[in-house]
Amino acid sequence: MSYVSSSTRGIIIGYRKSRARQYCNQVLVKLFTDPKNVARFIGANVVVKDFYNNIYRGRVVRVHSYRNCVVIARFKPNIPGQAIGLYVDLFKT
Repeated sequence: MSYVSSSTRGIIIGYRKSRARQYCNQVLVKLFTDPKNVARFIGANVVVKDFYNNIYRGRVVRVHSYRNCVVIARFKPNIPGQAIGLYVDLFKT
C-alpha cells in the first residue's frame, strides 16, 4: 500500500444528510491537505479505528467541497455515531 502523501489524514465531520434523510453509510471527511490536491483522493481507501479497536474501512467516492478540502467517503459496515470527530487515514492501493 502506497500512501498518497506522507501525512494524509483527515477527520470525520458528520454524516452526509439532506433535510429529510441521513445517509449513515456516507460520511464527510475533512482532509488536512492542499485544496489543489483534493480530487486526487477519489478512490482512496479510508481506515478508521475507534476507541474499542474496531476498524472500519471505506473508500472516497467524490469531492464535497474543494475549497474546504471535504470529501465523501462510503463505509461498509456503517460508521457509528461515536466515530464522528475521530481521525482517519487515507491511502491508495
